[in-house]
Parts: sequence; structure tokens; C-alpha cells
Amino acid sequence: MILDEIHRAPELFQTLRGLIDEGRRHGRKHGRFLILGSAAIDLLRQSSESLAGRIAYIDMGPFDVVEVGADEAARTDLWVRGGFPDSYLARSDAESIALRKDFIRTYLERDVPQFGPRIPAETLERLWTMLAHNQGTLLNASRLAAGLSVNASTVTRYLDLLVDLLLARRLQPFHANTGKRLVRSPKVYVRDSGIVHALLGIVDYNGLAGHPVVGTSWEGFVIENLLAVAPLRTAASFYRSAAGAEIDLVLDVPARGRWAIEIKRGVAARPGKGFYLACEDIKPDRRLVVYAGDTRYPVSSDVEAIGVRELAADLLANA
Repeated sequence: MILDEIHRAPELFQTLRGLIDEGRRHGRKHGRFLILGSAAIDLLRQSSESLAGRIAYIDMGPFDVVEVGADEAARTDLWVRGGFPDSYLARSDAESIALRKDFIRTYLERDVPQFGPRIPAETLERLWTMLAHNQGTLLNASRLAAGLSVNASTVTRYLDLLVDLLLARRLQPFHANTGKRLVRSPKVYVRDSGIVHALLGIVDYNGLAGHPVVGTSWEGFVIENLLAVAPLRTAASFYRSAAGAEIDLVLDVPARGRWAIEIKRGVAARPGKGFYLACEDIKPDRRLVVYAGDTRYPVSSDVEAIGVRELAADLLANA
């Protein structure tokens, strides 16, 4: 039995608990119910009746670079349109962005109010758009609050909701005793690149290539695709010191060590001085530059250039 949009009827959890327990007594243990919801697991857990011990969670993300194949045009479409199936598979860029704009409006006006206190849809859309403009930058709640005419705690609460709904990501800073003064604020990303572009009115690749957000849009796209296929219990962070040492993405991969990943949009995969300085601080097991090309080659004796799809496939193979 498939139950879709379960967050609309949380009272069903109590009924499900009884049915599951009764089925267990008759030897029916697994695979009886498929429960779908467009919210994060934490929101489902707010149901008055817990299904602890009776349910397994599967995070089903949008399409990723491994799923769309090796074709460069397909990868570009995925970046521009995002991974939501209807948007990615649309017949044209114009149809794709129309679908995404409808999704944004519907989600804000119909779905978001179900998950907490009433939040004005216009205010939340403005915050979402501000996050898109500031894609991949350090969180400054006070500056965002000033733009929305609310206080910083309200911005934090709204951002918490976007994170719970899997619409935004807070990438936490790397914490370790390196003896350096490190940045403590998280970086914030709108998770789906297609939603970033829809919020900013970017229709196609040509519009994206000439937009100031192009670099951070690519960075967020790479991060989301790598985390979508990373093994369970992979810890993700970024590294930045006050002295300018920086790594875009640090992955602590179970049984495979610490990976330092620099993200470059162009076809030249040459990391900056800050990347090498940061690597000296955290001593990663692998040093990688993810760039827009497909050829895998050594940049130096200990740094390798690799395309996003190949690195994602590498992570997935050992997930």
C-alpha cells in the first residue's frame, strides 16, 4: 500500500502503528507500506505517534549526474534546470523554468504553512531569493534580517524551516584543533540549482554564464551531487581560516579517509594558494579539484583533477 503526502494526514501514523504490530503477530514483517512525503524526516518525526522501530527512512533526492549519463549536454541541462524530474525532462528551457516557478509558488502558498506557524509566503520567497543571490556565502543572519525588516532570530527560524524541507543546506565549517583561527559561520546554499536559477530569473545556459551567481551555482551543484551519492555517515564541511586558507568541501568518508575538494567551474583545474595552505593544516588523504571537464589527470604530485560525474561515480561505487 502506497501512502503519498503523509505529512498532510499525520493522524494516520497511529493507525499504521496498530496495523504494523498486528501484521507482525501474523508473520508479516516487511514491505507492507510505502510512505511518501515531501518533507524532511525530522518533520515526519513530529507526528504524535512515532513509528520508531517499525520504519526505515530513504532520502530520495532529485536526479544526479550519475543518473543522467555521461553526455555533457545532459549534465549542463541538469545544472541549469535542476534535478526535479518534470523540470529536467521539460521540452524546452522556457517550459522548465515555468514549471519551477509554479513549484515555488505552490510550495510557499500551499505546502509550507502545513509545517509550522503561519509564515507570510511573500516574506519566505524574499528570503529564498536572497539566499539564491548569496549562494554559497557565509550566513549573515543580521544582514538578511535587515533586508526583510525582521530580526535575526526570525531569519534563523525561517532558514531552519527551509533546511528541514530540504530546500536549503547549511554547510558547517570544519572543526579541528589546527592551531589556526577558523571561520565559525556556516555557508548556505539553495540545494537545487534549478530553483536557484528560477528564483533569479535565469532561463538558460547563456543567461547563467553571464550572471554573477554562475561560480557559486556550479559550486552548490557539485556539492549537492557529491553528497547525494556519498556513503552513509560521510561528514561534510568546508575549511576557511582567517589567513585565507580555504577548501570548498571537506568529506570525511568512512573507511576511505578525509578528502579535500576544490571546485572550479572552468576547464582549467588549477587550485589556488589557499587550497594548498589549507591542506597543510588538515592533512587530507586525498586532494582533488573538481572542474567542468571530463579528463582525469594529475595537477601535481598529490593533487588530482577530476570531473564531477566521475568523482560522484567513485563515491557511489563504495557507498
